[in-house]
Amino acid sequence: MPIVWEPRLDTGIEVIDEQHKRIVNYISQLEAARRSGDRNQVMAVIEELVDYTQSHFGFEEAMMEEAGYEFLKPHQKVHELFIKRVTEFTMRAAKGEDIAEELQHTLTRWLMNHIANEDHNYAEAVKRMVARKQQAAVTTPAAATSKGLFASLLKRFFR
Repeated sequence: MPIVWEPRLDTGIEVIDEQHKRIVNYISQLEAARRSGDRNQVMAVIEELVDYTQSHFGFEEAMMEEAGYEFLKPHQKVHELFIKRVTEFTMRAAKGEDIAEELQHTLTRWLMNHIANEDHNYAEAVKRMVARKQQAAVTTPAAATSKGLFASLLKRFFR
């Protein structure tokens, strides 16, 4: 089952939407690797996907914290539980179990639900924070632009 980006998943926060699209791309790569039957390729994609997703979660959580999002802690817990579940998949795979199809379906369902619900819930708080900082830029020339607001976070979580 190929995963396709849907406009309804857009949060309206460009940097987050691009990260989500990259995760969707990794899931598509996982499907291609799975269909090829190349176990090494499957494991390589899983490793990249997990690494990128953890960086994305860290970025997202730091952004929510900066925005003062009131449901940050529950959102972090959702991320934590997801990482635990994916880690269980990778442990099974390391033991030789073929988990690629099950993992792909799990990731697809989880990601689509998470973006459409939990991530959309914090989007307004982040947009308000960006608007405040942009307004401050009008009166304080040293204030960051919307892209600049996330630059230090991007450097911190994505090398």
